[in-house]
Amino acid sequence: MCPFCGADDSRVIDSRFVREQSATRRRRQCGACSRRFTTYERVELMLPTVVKRDGRRQAFDVDKIRAGVALACRKRAVPAERLDDVITKVERHFSEVAEREVTAQAIGERVLHSLRTLDEVAYVRFASVYREFSDVRQFLVELEKLQETAGVE
Repeated sequence: MCPFCGADDSRVIDSRFVREQSATRRRRQCGACSRRFTTYERVELMLPTVVKRDGRRQAFDVDKIRAGVALACRKRAVPAERLDDVITKVERHFSEVAEREVTAQAIGERVLHSLRTLDEVAYVRFASVYREFSDVRQFLVELEKLQETAGVE
């Protein structure tokens, strides 16, 4: 539908895939008033409901994941494309699971797994908030685990 005149008749002039938005951008021209406008088409993923630690349920919110990952990677030399890849992989993983509900813990562990290979400092930052570190010993334990597996990989 044309946003200017409301006509239903429009034709596509140009289509492009927009990677960072995982969308198809279409330039259209209205058949009635000849004005041009842009539409975006996105695949709607069926995402499960998230069960929080206290038992509350809420919609899967990829923006929360994005905010947590961005905060963990703040002031780190991690390219934006790599961050987007992590977020997309986590979202895609949970859209493909058979369960209708997933725990917040499962999402957090999936993000941690992805961050571990992306940036070790971001991994520890995210783990400290996600696992609610209360003292320095918990940081040291996590760092020791990281060192042990770094020697193995």
